[in-house]
Amino acid sequence: MIEHHVRVHPSADRLHREDQLAWRLAAVATATEELDADSVTMAVNRVIDNASVAVAALLRRPVAVARAQATAHRASTPGASVFGTPARVSPEWAAWANGTAVRELDFHDTYLAADYSHPGDNIPPLLAVAQHTGRTGADLLRAVVAACEVQVALVKGMCLHAHRIDHVAHLSAATTCGLGALLRLPTETVYQAVQQAVHTTTATRQSRKGEISSWKAYAPAFAGKAAIEAVDRAMRGETSPSPIYEGEDGFLAWLLDGPESDYTVLLPEPGEPRRAILDTYTKEHSAEYQAQAIIDLARRLREKTGPLEQVRSVVLHTSHHTHHVIGSGANDPQKYDPAASRETLDHSVPYIFAVALEDGTWHHERSYAPERARRPETVELWRKITTVEDPEWTRRYHDPDPERRAFGGRAVITLDDGTLIEDELAVADAHPAGAHPFDRAAYAGKFRTLTEGVVTSADQDRFLAAAEHLAELGASDLDGLFPAVDIEAVAACDASLPKGLF
Repeated sequence: MIEHHVRVHPSADRLHREDQLAWRLAAVATATEELDADSVTMAVNRVIDNASVAVAALLRRPVAVARAQATAHRASTPGASVFGTPARVSPEWAAWANGTAVRELDFHDTYLAADYSHPGDNIPPLLAVAQHTGRTGADLLRAVVAACEVQVALVKGMCLHAHRIDHVAHLSAATTCGLGALLRLPTETVYQAVQQAVHTTTATRQSRKGEISSWKAYAPAFAGKAAIEAVDRAMRGETSPSPIYEGEDGFLAWLLDGPESDYTVLLPEPGEPRRAILDTYTKEHSAEYQAQAIIDLARRLREKTGPLEQVRSVVLHTSHHTHHVIGSGANDPQKYDPAASRETLDHSVPYIFAVALEDGTWHHERSYAPERARRPETVELWRKITTVEDPEWTRRYHDPDPERRAFGGRAVITLDDGTLIEDELAVADAHPAGAHPFDRAAYAGKFRTLTEGVVTSADQDRFLAAAEHLAELGASDLDGLFPAVDIEAVAACDASLPKGLF
């Protein structure tokens, strides 16, 4: 790997474009050629995972709204497919609808380091443009691997959340690079597109604070749509704000560490295998990633606690991020509100721990149902649960060795008689270092479970066969990555929506 040091430069420096981070990211993408076999396997897993959670979310309102907006932009041939409808639409709108469907349940992949990310969010815009431009499955795989390489590098090297900047700013750069790899664009074109994409998708983290709204699902879809539009503009020869990262009025100077910014971004050398996607991991449970191990821990603790009405308090000792973003350290009263939105509840580890402790399981719909959140005994237990930051868990969260990195915590349960019950879990069971790491069979099982009753068994088989042979698919075969569903149920859902502009 090559260390690229990124800092602010005054305009008078006339920083050469080859020395700018946007150029270096673009160069990684355009030099992505022969793919590592393990990276290809993981990319296929991600395609399966995305379809699983997208289909499971088809009748949810934000997904239906995004789909309605997209289908108002029908394309003549070729266009791109949208989950849940036979319509072909303009590719940026397909990316919008499919990206929202993938993100809605907070149930697909994650990568955590200096910042946060869901690398699978790259796939909807890449797949949409692949369909629209007649690319093959092998082209799509190259694009996914390149995009993940860039996103993981940025997430390792630049912390956005410390400055309350939403993580989709890194996503838009990664998707743009993936599109460059997909279309085999010149580095100059990708460089210009990266700068526009970052410039237009930088937003605050208020989308993940307090009463969290449905925009949480739309945010990555917006980044993907913007990336496609940025690439289209750059392909037409237009330029963008430069240098977007290093400029004295740019990203680092005003949104991150300021004029004294000094970041190190590790990028592969020419010819080095693109393996960053292998550092990413998926979710077994539909909740924010730091809650994955906490759910598994709660399930394990059920055997030790006895009747839950005797619990006096629960303290979760965990990392800075878990405490301050999804724990009581966020100081968000909404995280303890039984009437809170689903999006807020999936970012409330006290709620999640309470329900998992009571039920011994987690379900992407039932665990968030309003009647479930308002159950009196649940509310009573929920409000006894707090989090604290433990420096050791924070250190483990940021450990440079992926084998030692930990995203869990330690639970201390105090009973009314003073008895203490303690247990800890470093990583979720489904994590690569967990008790039951996800493999291809687990991804296929997740797909079958989430699409049961929506996709027939025969169509499940057809989708899995297409995904597992992605490297061999021709351009027309990419339609097979969209499982056939009950079109009438989806159409009835869409018909119930209020009308917008389109």
